[in-house]
Amino acid sequence: MPSRDDLIARDRRCVIHPYAAPISTAPLFAVERAEGVRLTLTDGRELIDGTSSWWAAIHGYAHPALTAAVSDQLGRMSHVMFGGLTHEPAVALCETLVAITPEPLTRVFLADSGSVAVEVAIKLALQFFIAQGQPEKRRLISVLGGYHGDTFGAMAVTDPVNGMHHLFRGALAQHLFAAAPGPAFDAPWSPDALGSMAALLEQHAHEVAAVILEPIAQNAGGMRFYHPQYLRELRALCDRHGVLLILDEIATNFGRTGELFACQHAGVAPDIMCLGKALTGGTMTLAAALCTERVAETIAGSEPRVFMHGPTFMGNPLACSAALASIRLLLGSSWRARVAAIEAQLLRELAPCRALDAVADVRVLGAIGVVELKQPVDMARVQPAFVERGVWLRPFGKLVYTMPPYIIEPADLSRISEAIVGVLSEV
Repeated sequence: MPSRDDLIARDRRCVIHPYAAPISTAPLFAVERAEGVRLTLTDGRELIDGTSSWWAAIHGYAHPALTAAVSDQLGRMSHVMFGGLTHEPAVALCETLVAITPEPLTRVFLADSGSVAVEVAIKLALQFFIAQGQPEKRRLISVLGGYHGDTFGAMAVTDPVNGMHHLFRGALAQHLFAAAPGPAFDAPWSPDALGSMAALLEQHAHEVAAVILEPIAQNAGGMRFYHPQYLRELRALCDRHGVLLILDEIATNFGRTGELFACQHAGVAPDIMCLGKALTGGTMTLAAALCTERVAETIAGSEPRVFMHGPTFMGNPLACSAALASIRLLLGSSWRARVAAIEAQLLRELAPCRALDAVADVRVLGAIGVVELKQPVDMARVQPAFVERGVWLRPFGKLVYTMPPYIIEPADLSRISEAIVGVLSEV
């Protein structure tokens, strides 16, 4: 086993990390193993993971059910192309997703990652209108404060100010952006909340294929939670103007907000839905884009009659087996009670942050706890400070947040909360 210093030195010579300089001296921590809610570093320190590895490891790490599913599948078939072939793990997973998602969604495209699922959703929407002889409907409406991924199609519908539009201007498709959805999740409903969205649809419906946004919780774009009535009104607006509704549930799916899917807070079903992150319980990369029978039949009924996308590792049997095991594990557990308990504890234990001069807001929804600062986080100081307190958190922008695994015990969650309050008080 390489030493910590040797591993980090080798990393710095050749590895580019996400959202980091290609040649970087930023703090870096070497992990040797992960089990339950703990990451063990190569120097022996243990960290309670407050991020579920970017919100995916909802059952924690090395869960026996997930390990067994992958191990069993590995002994039979690790991969086979999905073009012209099929297999039980993929079919069973698609059947399960159709059964548990909102009723109109009947068709599933299995993708490699969340960003790819968004690309697939955009293509589905565009091909839907091309098939109807309306190729001019090729723009999308998104909302400020949203995040949908880092590939070019996904970037183009991500917040144009806080996203990466300024770096890739000219290479990105030009879409339309309404005001960030509101009011807040627990605030009184305001009838004029959709004014910006309604105006864009009224003016541009003739050239718009779909509206895309994250339901209820805007995550990487700002960790904002908005009123369920917004989605209900938006669904009606899309229907009125003949525009599809795409809901990006990649971060909010599988219980994170307190409902199995966040759109269920509003009782709304989209035309296209993107899933990912927690789909496999954090064991392997996999995502999905679901659509209604109407969307599928329309595309199939006109030239070229095929959907124009096909990832090499689409429907990977190992990933599909992990996803099936994760979904069964979740639905067979008391996940709703666990998420409610996490929510109540975070509400209580993050409340002291409200008294700190540096804090602008504290908000909690389901298993998501957010402390928004008035100024951007100094990562060079804050990240190591959390590690010194025995917790793993990955702040970004002005946000210090936790999205812990659902299996976390109250004592471990308290250590995360105490670390957030303590570090923000000091730093």
